[in-house]
Amino acid sequence: MARTEAIEGATAEVTEATVLDTAQQARQAPEPEYAPSALPRPVPRVLSIAGTDPTGGAGIQADLKSIAAHGGYGMAAVTALVAQNTCGVRSVHTPPADFLAEQLRAVSDDVAIDAVKIGMLGDTPAILAVKTWLEQTRPPIVVLDPVMVATSNDRLLRPEAEDALRGLLPLVDLVTPNLPELAALLEVPVAGSWAQALEQGRELSRRHGLKVLVKGGHLQGADSPDALVDAAAGPGQDVVELSAPRVDTVNTHGTGCSLSAAVATVQARTLDWTLTLRQVKHWLTGALERSGELEVGRGHGPIHHFHHLQPADHPAQGFSQELWRQTAGVREDILALPFIRELAAGTLAEEHFGYYLAQDARYLNSYSRVLARASALAPTEAEQLFWAKGAHQCLEVEAELHRSWLAGREVPGGQGPVTKQYVDHLLAIAGNGSYGELVAAVVPCYWLYAHVGEQLQAGPAAADQDHPYAAWLQTYADESFAEATRQAVAIMDAAAAAETAAGRQRMRTAFEQSCRYELDFFDAPRVYA
Repeated sequence: MARTEAIEGATAEVTEATVLDTAQQARQAPEPEYAPSALPRPVPRVLSIAGTDPTGGAGIQADLKSIAAHGGYGMAAVTALVAQNTCGVRSVHTPPADFLAEQLRAVSDDVAIDAVKIGMLGDTPAILAVKTWLEQTRPPIVVLDPVMVATSNDRLLRPEAEDALRGLLPLVDLVTPNLPELAALLEVPVAGSWAQALEQGRELSRRHGLKVLVKGGHLQGADSPDALVDAAAGPGQDVVELSAPRVDTVNTHGTGCSLSAAVATVQARTLDWTLTLRQVKHWLTGALERSGELEVGRGHGPIHHFHHLQPADHPAQGFSQELWRQTAGVREDILALPFIRELAAGTLAEEHFGYYLAQDARYLNSYSRVLARASALAPTEAEQLFWAKGAHQCLEVEAELHRSWLAGREVPGGQGPVTKQYVDHLLAIAGNGSYGELVAAVVPCYWLYAHVGEQLQAGPAAADQDHPYAAWLQTYADESFAEATRQAVAIMDAAAAAETAAGRQRMRTAFEQSCRYELDFFDAPRVYA
């Protein structure tokens, strides 16, 4: 109970009246200049409300790393100053709750907050201060990591503080307890099996009207399951389970902090809890697998928050990054093609561009059907909508661009041999392959076109208003297309995480074959026009 005593002994005495007085001051503060957004944010503004860790592996320091690792802008309000390292907690100093409230107001009076992650709160006055602020501010996304029970099963909060923490739950979108904390929130014994843990998650979700991330890290077994539980979704749809091989490592310091901060950040970008969980679980598995590279501390070391940004010859490296590196030669060959160089310069012969557009129009007709098939196989509603939107975009936007240019021009008719080979490749996978294999096959059409468009848009000819192919260049260098590409790549990573080793190998093969067909497709006008 040493950690409990440290927290209780170091906690400053702050009355509830002080917190209420602080809340009164908050109501008199000026309105924020910017309102929080309910739309997806490319760079989410995420506030962490938690304690500190001077070694950087847990608490606010870990939260800020997780937020940054997922493309967010991190902010922090400190609830407690903790003297700890990878071996344990030495002491805790809790600032007055009115100072915590002042920090929260300082942020929300000025910055539009897209998501909030709440971690260690420590005592009742701090919890009440956060509750008052949430009631006044109503951030779009709130994720609570209920720091109640240590790994040693020591209770970290007094009973009255636990009751106050339960009072936060109606203001929260998602709670991410470990199994002892899940039991503490329900005031029942700790679940001894995954089935029992899921039922406790359902009960907590029903009782408080929120989503629960049930984590199986405390259980035994070769796999480490997680589940998103939402009782409001109804029978058969109230549990979405994901599993990954259990990582054999002692470096688990700050895992719960990092996970919850990552979920808050990614959810602000996707607005889809299932897709968010798939992405974050894949990232966390890699962060655990590569944690040994950090060599931080003598106890339970931290996870590797930025493993996906640092190449390594290791099976935990990001699946998409691995494929991108393996196909670097194809991209170099594409950019070196006469068709691409002349297109960039605006000197490409009309008959070559016309052949390319005519073949692309035929390709897009089949590609849209392949995307529709991906939508039918997709495991989440967000992915279904994404691929369906892509299919619509092929037929309505891109095809119209082609028809407008081709109108009144004579171009070779019929489907060219490269187009047929590429389409046959995609249709074969759509008919017989897995969802992951199909996603890997269609992503190069997003990723390589976005890459080519980015490279061409960066050239001097892109600024030329009289460039004959400006409309095409702008279409593939458009930010909305770049964002769609990022989403497609993220979906591919999530699909790879759900595949077996053999399934991921089939995905690699499908991706590499599609990249080769893209190279041939760009070169076809020179050969066949």
